[in-house]
Amino acid sequence: MTDASEVPLSVLDLAPVSQGSTSAQALQNTLDLARHAERLGYHRYWLAEHHNMPGIASSAPAVLIGHVAAATERIRVGSGGVMLPNHPPLVVAEQFGTLEAFHPGRIDLGIGRAPGTDGVTAQALRRSTAPLSADDFPQQLAELLRYFEEPAPDQKVIAVNAPGNKPPLWLLGSSGYSAQVAGLMGIPFAFAHHFSAENTLPALALYRESFRPSAVLDKPYAMVAAAVVAADDDEHARYIAGPSGLSFLRLRSGRPGLFPSSEEAAAYPYTDLERLFIEDRARSMIIGGPETVARGVAELLEKTEADELMVTTMVHDHNDRLRSYELLTKAVRGS
Repeated sequence: MTDASEVPLSVLDLAPVSQGSTSAQALQNTLDLARHAERLGYHRYWLAEHHNMPGIASSAPAVLIGHVAAATERIRVGSGGVMLPNHPPLVVAEQFGTLEAFHPGRIDLGIGRAPGTDGVTAQALRRSTAPLSADDFPQQLAELLRYFEEPAPDQKVIAVNAPGNKPPLWLLGSSGYSAQVAGLMGIPFAFAHHFSAENTLPALALYRESFRPSAVLDKPYAMVAAAVVAADDDEHARYIAGPSGLSFLRLRSGRPGLFPSSEEAAAYPYTDLERLFIEDRARSMIIGGPETVARGVAELLEKTEADELMVTTMVHDHNDRLRSYELLTKAVRGS
């Protein structure tokens, strides 16, 4: 039986840009939350990569990672993740080799194979009109890993700062593909339960079944990323979690915008179908006061047998977000 109090807690930050605020303030909030998370004892702090979304400021994770690592002392900092189809592997190797050289032993390189944006923006990122293909991912990943090795005498292209400065590699996924690749490579795997809950258990099972021991791991290590909103009581938690549903609804309907307020979400004229959509999404979230959150975390860890829990909290008010992580820690740790 999984003891929730013994499972490491980590943070996934999308740097939400709230209605009435700015992206500059969102980035300052990221630094504030990272320092807060470190004081609370969170294990790692990851930054997501998204593009062409006005309500999410985490479009340049490598830059953010450098600032967060410089603003903290102990917490591990990494990408959740770098979307490899968007970048030449050489650039990623140089960025993360440099980060590891600056902050040895504190950087994580989490890699995903989705673009994290729409098709037009993905093409703009790569300056290519060729369609993105998941079939290219293994070759991209192999190329990335080669840049971290000591270069051969006749090697034409070297990723400066990468050899000797390789951070731990994670694969991220929302289906079984990356789970199986991570298992075969013998590296840690992080699953996006917060937006693909129906695939969580099958993907984790596939990762564990596929796992082959490596120089990195002798047994599987799985992290689950979950959406959690904690408040002083269940009612207030549901109220401040409301904008998350409206934001996701707008994103899925092709109308992304700034992260709405609780008042706006409560007053929005939802159709019956939209309400069903939001209610279905909320079932994969953990929302409530301390007791409800503690129970939800325990149930999730019991079902998934995750080795680590990464939490993303999307609320409009920054102080509510700080408070949510604090309450979560107390609820799970019992102190």
